[in-house]
Amino acid sequence: MTTAGTTPLRIGLLGTGPWARNTQAPALAAHPGVGLSGVWGRRPEAAEALAAAHGTRAYTGEEGIDALLEASDAVAFALPPDVQAPLAVRAAEAGCHLLMDKPVATTVAGARAVADAAEKSGVASVVFCTLRFAPETSAWIAEQAAVDGWFTARAQWLGSLYAEGSSSEYADSPWRREKGGLWDVGPHALSVLIPVLGDVEHLTAARGPADTTHLILRHTSGASSTVTLGLSAPPGAAGVEIEFRGERGTASIPGWAGAETAFRGAVDALAEAVRTGVPHACDVRFGLHLTELLAAAEEQAAG
Repeated sequence: MTTAGTTPLRIGLLGTGPWARNTQAPALAAHPGVGLSGVWGRRPEAAEALAAAHGTRAYTGEEGIDALLEASDAVAFALPPDVQAPLAVRAAEAGCHLLMDKPVATTVAGARAVADAAEKSGVASVVFCTLRFAPETSAWIAEQAAVDGWFTARAQWLGSLYAEGSSSEYADSPWRREKGGLWDVGPHALSVLIPVLGDVEHLTAARGPADTTHLILRHTSGASSTVTLGLSAPPGAAGVEIEFRGERGTASIPGWAGAETAFRGAVDALAEAVRTGVPHACDVRFGLHLTELLAAAEEQAAG
């Protein structure tokens, strides 16, 4: 159960896949302000292995979820979005703060249920959109948001996860293969564009090759942006570029250190929201809005 004054913050981890092994578990175990209160997994052997690697307790089964929630002030998720969403509702109802992966869910109803549960329970939440928490990019986003006069922006996030010859372990994710780049990397791009250019007033979406989706957005500031998202680009075409153009010239997003460092920033953001009671800008309510935009783009692109 949550106790806002607990130090260190006890955070349980739900999930044992590649993201949990490579990012969440190492970041939580090494964080000086956090106690990794346990690891839950659907496969007992995976939960045992990951918990043992980081000196904590493994939980499995339905009863294991309840036990981990009871032992935790907050929970971090490394699960497919439509698995994490109902578990996040359950966690919020148990009084646990939420550190969620993006997207919160792949249905608006699923994301809204999480946002409503968090609001009703009064728990803090953060959605891990990498660029909002990596030190280099979060500072850059804040700098651009303070500048007026942006005219247009371009965001391109192309991965080669499903390119011929790819051996990435992340390619084994069924939800990612089904939903493609729009849902996997779309939240990252939108989480940068919206705080700088304002909310999206109008959206146009079209399909490109393989899983690629193209978006044209009009923002409340009057600026427009174009977005290209995909996971099936040839390796030579893969890369991330985000650029703003306006009265003061051009600004391009810098590189960042990696997902584990960014995840530590998300942990810090959650801890600050717990301590102060002030919602973070990238919370589950923002996660719901991202889901609404992505669902609208998916429907339009399929038409």
